[in-house]
Amino acid sequence: MGTNQGQKVAVITGASQGIGGGLVEAYRKLGYGVVANSRSIGATSDPEVVTVRGDVSDADTAERVVQAALDRFGRIDTLVNNAGVFIAKPFTDYTDEDLDLVTKINVSGFFHLTRRVLPHLLAVGGGHIVTITTSLVDQPNANVPSALASLTKGGLSSATKSLAIEYAGRGVRVNAVAPGIIKTPMHPIETHEALAGLHPVGRIGETSDVVDAVVFLENAPFVTGEILHVDGGQNAGR
Repeated sequence: MGTNQGQKVAVITGASQGIGGGLVEAYRKLGYGVVANSRSIGATSDPEVVTVRGDVSDADTAERVVQAALDRFGRIDTLVNNAGVFIAKPFTDYTDEDLDLVTKINVSGFFHLTRRVLPHLLAVGGGHIVTITTSLVDQPNANVPSALASLTKGGLSSATKSLAIEYAGRGVRVNAVAPGIIKTPMHPIETHEALAGLHPVGRIGETSDVVDAVVFLENAPFVTGEILHVDGGQNAGR
């Protein structure tokens, strides 16, 4: 089944709730067709959204997501690597299972899908890859032990810059958004007050703050290799 001539297509991971759900809505408002993936995602009534259920850390899921985009829309223009997992523990409390889980979702998920999507971006003359990382990569906080996030999401920040330079001459832009703590189902409401204190502005972020940052990058043709901090000032210091 083909797509409307000129309609762009975005692939979004971690797309069932929180930031991912907001991203699906935002790209639809921009007129994009969307392929939405998460482990628990259900069907949608919007004919311009195709849902693919599966674990992003599994190469087979990446294959199915790309194939779904091509089958339904015939092209891919943007990839938003939003799926991620965050486990805050003192370093010596991390388990081998923690390492395996965080590495698979944060690193393997990024690798499997980005590698498979890139040829299709090149095929339409260029495109955009945006990855959601974390502000803690650049500005660790003594109140949030987060070495596994730094180990994995830090690699994504570096890879963002590396890929931006590798593909700059071929029309593919590669950026990242580094959020502070965002009000999503991941954080129980009773923790919000304590989490707010970790940000210089004294509050946690909204899903819309991150979504708006991704939309800005989508519409910024001269911006590539950028790590855009959306973190209430965390990255500047404390």
